[in-house]
Amino acid sequence: MNITRYEPRKYIRELSDDFNRLLGARMGTWLPVDENDLSLGGWLPAVDIKEEDNRFLVKADIPGVEPKDVEVTMEDGMLTIKGTRESEIKEDRDDYYRVERVAGEFYRRFTLPDSADPEKINAHYDKGVLEIEIGKGETHKPKRIPVKAS
Repeated sequence: MNITRYEPRKYIRELSDDFNRLLGARMGTWLPVDENDLSLGGWLPAVDIKEEDNRFLVKADIPGVEPKDVEVTMEDGMLTIKGTRESEIKEDRDDYYRVERVAGEFYRRFTLPDSADPEKINAHYDKGVLEIEIGKGETHKPKRIPVKAS
């Protein structure tokens, strides 16, 4: 007898995906991944965020996406990554046994700390990985205000 791990969230997510496919349009998911993540399409790229002494480093896996199809913006402390991956599936689907690679639009948003400097952002794309470097600005140290006696 095999022991199978019970994962109710997985089954509910699969039911939601099946229901959305049945209706022919993505109506959103019933179980959000994260309140800062919004998906316009059928996929969310995996993202790593690392804080170093002088910068934040964001790496997003977006294989098959052309750099011209990616938009990176930062406004009011929110870093937004959005873009489109085109489908490679041809009209003749007889040769496919299974299709798992998702195409369409993606949209990810992240709230960054106040120390992130919007003027010090660089992004580059190499081998399917988008790397965004966000420099840190001067940290605001608390200023002590002397209290004078009257």
